[in-house]
Amino acid sequence: MESWLVAHPAVNEAAAIGVPHDIKGEAIVCFRGAQARRHAVGSLREELTDHVARQMGKPLRPSRVLFTGDLPKTRSAKIMRRVIRATYLGREPGDLSSLENPAAIAMIARAE
Repeated sequence: MESWLVAHPAVNEAAAIGVPHDIKGEAIVCFRGAQARRHAVGSLREELTDHVARQMGKPLRPSRVLFTGDLPKTRSAKIMRRVIRATYLGREPGDLSSLENPAAIAMIARAE
């Protein structure tokens, strides 16, 4: 899913997480990291959601696509999805000793 998001010209980095859903059991929430060019957020959100659904099928359509300035990464530039998931769900993110960019956690919390 992240590969399909990054294949879109308006996305340079992305992360997908599973979150609890009352009906499905689990839903997909995607985060789009910073991009130099600005796009209309509402139309881009819908475009990215449709793009993933076309490529992977409607059952894997993200329930939300959120935009953030940065994604939390390790010193070796790996995206820390567990930190994203915990922050999105309002839980403690756990061990952050390998986190390179702590400000990204606040960005995830404020993602729109």
